[in-house]
Order: sequence, then C-alpha cells, then structure tokens
Amino acid sequence: MANAEKWFWLSHRVSYQETDSMGVVYYANYLHWFEIGRTEYIRSRGIAYRDLEDKGLFLPVREATCRYYKPARYDDIVAIGSRIESFGRASITFTYEIRSENKEQLLATGSSQLAAVGKNGRPVALPKEIIGLASEEHKKRAG
Repeated sequence: MANAEKWFWLSHRVSYQETDSMGVVYYANYLHWFEIGRTEYIRSRGIAYRDLEDKGLFLPVREATCRYYKPARYDDIVAIGSRIESFGRASITFTYEIRSENKEQLLATGSSQLAAVGKNGRPVALPKEIIGLASEEHKKRAG
C-alpha cells in the first residue's frame, strides 16, 4: 500500500443491491465507490461539489480506469482510499484503492481524470481552492 497518510479513507459495507447473483460486487460499483471517495475527500477539506456547481464549475469525468484483484462480497466492509495524483490548468486526476476493512488485502485500484468546465461545457481553469488542495497533496508526496 502506498504511504497511508497520503490517502483519505472511508469505510463502506457492501449492500445486497451492489452484488450480482453470486454475492460478488458488480464491477461497475467500484467506479461508484471511487466517486464517493473523491467527493468525500474533497468535502473533508472544506469544499463541497455543490458549492463548486453553484459557482458554475463542473468536474465531469474524462477518463476512468479500474483494475480488479480480489472480489468484494455482500456484507463485507471495504476501505475506499482516495488521493489526488496530479493536476493541470483545467484537469485533476485522482487515484483510488479499494481494500479489505483492515486494509491488508488490495481488492481494486483505479483512477479518474476530471475536466474543469463551465456551464457551457467549455474548459475553465481549476479554481484556486482546488489548485491549493492539489498543490498541498503534491507537496506531501514529494516531501
């Protein structure tokens, strides 16, 4: 596992509706968990997506990846890890880990790149609060 203090962690109990007929988490739900992790990571630093959208900034996903290692199953408790990997003028990339409750088993990894766009759908510069958050995270990893 990458350096633990650089990750934001959430605990999540797998619900029945998140699984297939074999009781294994349906693959697309990992992307949903990535979104939950990303949203709560940003919220934990005092920024709500809703506030960004009220200001006319939207962060649609441009690209997403997921690699599966071990299945999560109904009623398991998983740990959702999120962190900022990199950022540009009008984009930000997050990486994710899904682990067992005790974080010893890696279940899946992934990433998502989000574009910063205005209400018209055209690219805009990331706002200073997001740049500050990303810069802070980048400095932690470098130091």
